[in-house]
Amino acid sequence: MKRNKKSRVGIRVLGCILFMGGLFMNGACNKDFINSLPDSSKNDTLGVGDGSKRVLYLILDGVKGSVIQELAPKNLTQITLRSIYTYDGVADYNYYPYTQAAAWTTMLTGVDYTKHQVISTSFEEFNNAATPTIFTRIKDELKNARTVSFTSNAEINVNLAKDATETKTLANDADVKKALVQELTTGNASLLVGQFDAAALAGGSDFSASNPAYVAAIQTLDNYIGEILEALKARKTYEGENWMVVIASSRGGGLSGGESGSNIYADGSRNAFYAFYNPKFTSNKYDKPQMDALPYVGTTQRYQGANSRAEQRNADLANFGADQDATIRFNIRWDQGSTIYPAFVSKRASFSGGVVGWLFFMESGGTVGINLSQVGQGNTQRVHTRNIADGIWHNITAKFWKNGTTRYLTLFIDGIPAPGGDLNITNLGNLNTSSPLRLGSIGDGNVNCLISDFAIYNMALPNDVIIAKSKTTPLNEENDAYYNKLTGYWKCNEGEGEVLNDVTGKSTPFYIQNKINWVNFSDFSPNITPTISQSIFKVVPNGVDIPVMIYNWMNISVPKNWGLMGKFYNPSFNLPRD
Repeated sequence: MKRNKKSRVGIRVLGCILFMGGLFMNGACNKDFINSLPDSSKNDTLGVGDGSKRVLYLILDGVKGSVIQELAPKNLTQITLRSIYTYDGVADYNYYPYTQAAAWTTMLTGVDYTKHQVISTSFEEFNNAATPTIFTRIKDELKNARTVSFTSNAEINVNLAKDATETKTLANDADVKKALVQELTTGNASLLVGQFDAAALAGGSDFSASNPAYVAAIQTLDNYIGEILEALKARKTYEGENWMVVIASSRGGGLSGGESGSNIYADGSRNAFYAFYNPKFTSNKYDKPQMDALPYVGTTQRYQGANSRAEQRNADLANFGADQDATIRFNIRWDQGSTIYPAFVSKRASFSGGVVGWLFFMESGGTVGINLSQVGQGNTQRVHTRNIADGIWHNITAKFWKNGTTRYLTLFIDGIPAPGGDLNITNLGNLNTSSPLRLGSIGDGNVNCLISDFAIYNMALPNDVIIAKSKTTPLNEENDAYYNKLTGYWKCNEGEGEVLNDVTGKSTPFYIQNKINWVNFSDFSPNITPTISQSIFKVVPNGVDIPVMIYNWMNISVPKNWGLMGKFYNPSFNLPRD
């Protein structure tokens, strides 16, 4: 019995768990394969028909998500109106040259290369028993399920789809499309996988919208997808089935790589388009974060007041004598306005002239200087003109170095050298002192700051390195070419306890004197570029997520011992009102 018009007006959007109790409904679509329930199923409140969960999985080689977004091809764009989708998908979030073989393996196993071992262009290291593909898992879990793989690359069928019910290796994309249409017309697959490679071949060395051959290949592929979905909609049994269509780039285009901490979103070879489509899904787009505005996030100690400090028990640490080269760098957030001369990092007993050693101090007006003295001499200092008393994180770096018999000190703030230039400190001679190295106050109550990532090198870093790397935080062997020259590196991020530990294992801890407050921070600063962690690349769908989505759609429980590395994206969907 058909509903009256009034009962067909309302649509409510419910966000719920996709796979509990068969809540998802079937439904034939309009000619653009979205948006409406067919009249014949209006009285089927849940629209589940016979509960037949099926997946059509189309793998697109060489298709960059950014280019799909720019070109907006008709069918792929129409699909996004009823999809969980992204143009910023990440084919793989690891830092290594990403091959096509690795891409196919990741998106068919649900684990990355660290488990499936496919790194090169071959499958020599792949062990299907250790990391089974979706064909193997479905064969084991759903005894009557028919799985099909149509591809133009025999390696996929031989290595990854050997447990499929049927495989065909075809000549080209056009033949793959024909086989898919034929299977949808006459077959009864529960999982139907098709792989297309023409876009990857057409891209050559230019995977951009300015390459006519690449654009034409994508437009042809979009037309194929339209034909395939029309064939899906035209199935005689379609209204009693419940299909999820997965359309996924295996990889983008261009050379692959990137050093640890670099921006994987900028790696075109990993830029993917992903869509998980069902005619009842509401559109849910996932965008990459603004990578030029990531917060500096962490925990560190607040030094506030005359007796708030952490100090070394090793009095020799940071004694640079009369001729040793060294570099000191750290990050600081000064949370007090313009102040008068409080020292906040020191290897010196006091600020008084004639007291041997050195210290960093806040100058009146919010600028920073480094002050040095020797017995029988007054204070010698270099002051920077950059104001840091603004509640924003800054980097301070100073280096001791020699040129022949002349010794200098150079001060940098946020990678900018002090306008006064190199300070000649030859006449100060040996600056060694038994006074310990301290972070925080040495008696001045005006101190109010956070200090993190404190590092000492046993060499004078080149100026161009100091300038180029001033924003880099935290340091590691991948992003710091001189990491092995560190005397000590204290991240100052313990969050509790009484010590700040050296993460290199070469130096002793700082011991906290009196009580200090640990502070959590999440700050935007133009002066700090945090090293990017992998977690930032998992806020959008990844290739490794696809098997998790497929298993859940097909009501296959995923136990922990499978070791899948992907995550589930929970859709919202439309239900007709009663």
